[in-house]
Formats: sequence, C-alpha cells, structure tokens
Amino acid sequence: MTDAEIEITADLVRDLLQEQHPDLAGLAIREVAGGWGNQMWRLGDELAVRMQRMDPTPELQLKERRWLPVLAPRLPLPVPTPVRFGEPSARFPKHWTVMTWVPGEPLDYSSISRGDHAADTLAGFLRALHVEAPADAPISEDRGDHPIKCTDGFDHFFRSVVLDDLADDVRALWDDAVAAPEWEGPPLWVHGDLHPANVVVSDGTLSGVIDFGDMFAGDPAWDLAAAWVILPAGAASRFFDVYAQADAGTIRRARGLAALKSLFLMLMGQAGDRGLPGGKPTWGPAGRAALDRVLEGV
Repeated sequence: MTDAEIEITADLVRDLLQEQHPDLAGLAIREVAGGWGNQMWRLGDELAVRMQRMDPTPELQLKERRWLPVLAPRLPLPVPTPVRFGEPSARFPKHWTVMTWVPGEPLDYSSISRGDHAADTLAGFLRALHVEAPADAPISEDRGDHPIKCTDGFDHFFRSVVLDDLADDVRALWDDAVAAPEWEGPPLWVHGDLHPANVVVSDGTLSGVIDFGDMFAGDPAWDLAAAWVILPAGAASRFFDVYAQADAGTIRRARGLAALKSLFLMLMGQAGDRGLPGGKPTWGPAGRAALDRVLEGV
C-alpha cells in the first residue's frame, strides 16, 4: 500500500496522538468533510488535526508550521495556528499537525448575505496580510506569476469547461490581464489560494480564513481575485475602495486571475459530478457564480 492509499481513520488519528501527544488523545475526534492534499479531523472543540494525504511532500504543512505563528497575531480574522507537530512514524509515514480550529461554515457549503460587511472584512484582512515579506519567505513554484506566464493553465481550463456564449467575453478578460503591467512593488505576503472552500462564514459574513499551505511572497493580485471569487455580486467595488492599495494594473491582473480561478472551480465541480478522484461537486456552482461576477466587472 502506498502512502496515498493509507486509510486515515479516527482510530489512526487517536493512535498517533497517543504515541506523540498523549495528553490530547482523550479528546473527541470527528472527520471534517472536504480536503484534498490534507484531511482534517476535529479534535475536541478548539483544535483540529491536519493529516497530510495527497500532497507528495510535507512542504505545505512545514510552511504553515513556520510562518502561521508569525502572521496570525497581526491578522484581523481567525486563522489556523499550529500548536503541536506530528512527525512521520511506522504507523503513519507522513506529517500531521495539530492546529487551532477556525469555527464557521466553509463558503462552498454556505453563502454570504451581508455583502458590504464581508467586503470590508476581506479588505481589512488583506490589507493586514499584504505587507512586505522577509527575504526568506517562501516563493511559489506554480502561483504568483504574471498572468502571461499562466496562459497554458488558463487555456487548459478554458478548453475543458463548456462556456457556451461566454467564451468570447472570458477570453477578452484574460487577454486584458495578460496585457496588464507586472507587479513592480516588493514581494508581499499572499495567501495564494483564496476560494470558497478556504474561507468560513458565520452570521452571513466572512469570519475566518483557512488553508495557508500555498502562501508565498509575491503579487497581491492573486489574493485580490477574491473580490469576485468569494464576495457576492456588487461587492467588488466596495472591496477595492476599502482595500485602497490596488492600482489599475493590479486590478486588471486580479480580474483575469479571478476568471482563471473560476474556471478551475468549475472544472473541479465537473470532476465531482462525475465521481472522479479529487472532484468537488460544491465547487462547480461556486465557480460559475464567480465567473458571472467577474464578467460583470468591478
């Protein structure tokens, strides 16, 4: 049995805790739906165990362990913070981490009804996150580039998702992002993977941000795409007014990246509808709604 085929069960999680953190082994354990590279298990009321599953290397978990304790204290929304480390063993040859639990419902299973509040909250969160990163901050190998360097990925998603009468508009939007100027500022801290499954909602508004495995230092446009990918229709203008740090070129790149992310969500939704490995049925409707929003503009 390969590492990827190891079945992660509540008994396994409890055994690992008993071996490495026995003081936590008596807490209630229950599986959290979702996840791909990592699988999450609730641990009591305030903690969660993040189990490396499909990620081929421990890099993403190790990145969270190193940097989330640095970032979390200055962020205005709850984010998961590592509290204990689980190391590979004969029982489970991969990394796992005990983290604080961020309460709320993932947006791909919920909705935002307080759009203005959510826009203000997201803008405040990203203003706090988007500061100059230190020289030893991680650099992403597959994210963070100018849209012109992501054209192969866009073309793959574009061909794979049936767009009907939207195709010309989506292509024009992407071409505009490709023509936008590059980010000329210093590399900023960027979450890197803001989409409906990586934010949580409470009382109709954004209440937490999760899954920082893809964080990197680079162009903030990759996060600003969330103005359309996460926020409801009509909220993007307010978001950018409150964020107040994005020039016209950055917004053009962000809008194109929002289209890219929307197509990816739709493709993952199609895979979920077909029962394919890694597919996420809830992502399809979220992606199509995001695409409609980004086509409407700021």
